[in-house]
Amino acid sequence: MLLLFALMYSYQIVYMFVAFKTKKSKKPLMENVHSSKYAIIIAARNEELVIGQLIKSIKNQKYPKELIDVFVVADNCTDDTAKIAEQAGAIVRERFDKSIIGKGYALDYMIKIIEREYSSRKYEGYFVFDADNLLDENYIEEMNKTFNQGYRVITSYRNSKNYDQNWISAGYALWFLHEAEYLNLPRMVLNTSCAISGTGFLVHVDLIKASGGWIHHLLTEDIEFSVSQIIKGEKIGYCRNAMFYDEQPVTFEQSWHQRLRWAKGFYQVFAKYGSSLLRNTFRGQHNRFSCFDMTMTIMPAMLISSISMMVNGSFYLVGFFDGKEIIHATTKVLLNSFGWYYGILFTVGFITTLTEWKKIHCSGWKKIAYTITFPFFMFTYIPISIVALFKKVEWKPIAHTVVKSLDDVR
Repeated sequence: MLLLFALMYSYQIVYMFVAFKTKKSKKPLMENVHSSKYAIIIAARNEELVIGQLIKSIKNQKYPKELIDVFVVADNCTDDTAKIAEQAGAIVRERFDKSIIGKGYALDYMIKIIEREYSSRKYEGYFVFDADNLLDENYIEEMNKTFNQGYRVITSYRNSKNYDQNWISAGYALWFLHEAEYLNLPRMVLNTSCAISGTGFLVHVDLIKASGGWIHHLLTEDIEFSVSQIIKGEKIGYCRNAMFYDEQPVTFEQSWHQRLRWAKGFYQVFAKYGSSLLRNTFRGQHNRFSCFDMTMTIMPAMLISSISMMVNGSFYLVGFFDGKEIIHATTKVLLNSFGWYYGILFTVGFITTLTEWKKIHCSGWKKIAYTITFPFFMFTYIPISIVALFKKVEWKPIAHTVVKSLDDVR
């Protein structure tokens, strides 16, 4: 299994070398950049604690204020989210629908309101954020530069508000940093397609209009959107100079439920789009490598790993009845497998921590400690991937309680 995975994912080693080289080079400054008009959409459910800080960070952007409008859809809220968002300067609409729930439905609800009531403002793109996000003051300016390069979908650099809380929040944050700089950055450099990840992205209005709104409603609507666009031939861009921060879960219960939804969502996307991705990989006319890359992204690799370990475990049990030789051999295989997987994941975390050291807002000893615990965080995906295969999973909100300004995070 290790050799099989090494073959399937070997191209990501090339990604790492491309990322190293790109980080050392200086990108030339763009001139004559057109300042586009944007609508910022925030889907929020009971986010009264954090939404004010997000809107404040938007209002503090170094970008023409008249070209930014903030829209908040207070989705099935029972608190003062709508009131606080309106006081902060956002255009707010409340949505109450307990039968059709999920971020995708909330986004579609607000997009249709914008198209119906604010079409005269002629927005060129929609930004999408979660209520717990915070934006660097240059965020929109930098995203606009990439938008000017012709990209119609753009993702950005995802940092964390609470990296230093514990090994769980750090595990999330470290993976998102790796995803940004060692997956999306080399994809951008090699002119293949990146992928959006949950929040912090920009979409051209023409793509939304062509689809008839936001039509992606699987449990992982972000990767579904990415895959569907890549299959159609769209190349998703990445803006590494546009940094935003979000809050990560800190309890294992929260983390379990969230990643269970992600795992189930990846299965759903693979079931719906897997055949199209594979067909485009071998016989497509555009984005062939990107389709292969997305296949590797959504392929249930963790499930395959889990099955492999279960098979090895069954041999171990057989050894109790048929002799010590099987126990000895299986134990050696299991320990070797664990060692290799830990070593690979540690290397991924170590390299990411080292290169992003100054951008990780955390004490030095915690950065080192959480690099050591990062593989264990990733190992917890194994039981999650198995449970997600059989369990019915529904979208559930996660409470955000880290109330910080941009200065507090820094």
